[in-house]
Amino acid sequence: MALPIALDAMGGDFAPGEIIAGARAAVDEFGLSVILVGVPDLMGDPLGLDVFPCSEIIAMDDDPAASVRKKKDSSLVRSAELVRDGKACAMVSAGNTGATMASALLRMGRLPGVVRPCIATPIPNPGRQPMVLVDAGANSECTPEMLVQFAQMASTFATAHFGVASPKVGLLSIGEESTKGTPLVKETHALLAALPGLNFAGNVEGRDLVPSPVDVIVTDGFTGNVALKTLEGALKFIFKAVLDVVNTNDATRAAGAVLLEYLLPLASQLTPENQGGAMLLGLDGICVISHGSSNAVAIKNALRVASEMDAAGVVEKLRLTIRPDQD
Repeated sequence: MALPIALDAMGGDFAPGEIIAGARAAVDEFGLSVILVGVPDLMGDPLGLDVFPCSEIIAMDDDPAASVRKKKDSSLVRSAELVRDGKACAMVSAGNTGATMASALLRMGRLPGVVRPCIATPIPNPGRQPMVLVDAGANSECTPEMLVQFAQMASTFATAHFGVASPKVGLLSIGEESTKGTPLVKETHALLAALPGLNFAGNVEGRDLVPSPVDVIVTDGFTGNVALKTLEGALKFIFKAVLDVVNTNDATRAAGAVLLEYLLPLASQLTPENQGGAMLLGLDGICVISHGSSNAVAIKNALRVASEMDAAGVVEKLRLTIRPDQD
């Protein structure tokens, strides 16, 4: 029987209610095993789920490193320890992203040879499997060697998660030519182009995020996080603008009723809640990071992703991808 998933019940803007509801939905719909990690007196009804008690909470605005050191009985730290100790197959949190990364890194440790873990975020790609954006915010300052490792790990992740046999990898830049971009981008381009076994497709631009001609887009965490949040904001604006137009008058509402059955599937593909969160690659364990504003649907899907990554053996595949003897 598979180990349960440790879920930080206290993390996120809508914790603990939406977190617990999402866990219950994951158990009921996917048959998963979930342990809620939280402060019992603050959780309310656990909806019949097992609870691992703790006494502290790391708030969304707490300093990540300091809070992990000081709040050793927090829901985040205890979740990571359950994975480290072999009592859970993965951890999931919608809480403080920096503290989630710090907890997972300090308790689980890095895989041998990994310089820095990175955040791999699936981006909806209508008509095909999602594209993987990496790094989406773990490392604001990077070296070319780090970006090469991100590309390798994200390529392995795309194969394990989405079944892409030989993922096309693009490097985010300001032009498709290899001579375009910052010194970091140009040096990384040369390294990726010379790397055996990687299906490197060259530079891609910001307009290639959606739809994307590649399966993986690599960049530093600062650029990746800005790109991700710009895309999220643009999609929200477009959805709202379409709804506002549809509700203009009786004629537009009638037209909207006809188009609704065609628009809803597209909206479902583009809704972040259905993607299931991002994975922190490079750890000796599975850590799925959900958006701070995650609702029950997002948590349900994040738990699904964690279970799928455990079943796919993604950590062991990453262990083989990044070896200490690599240059």
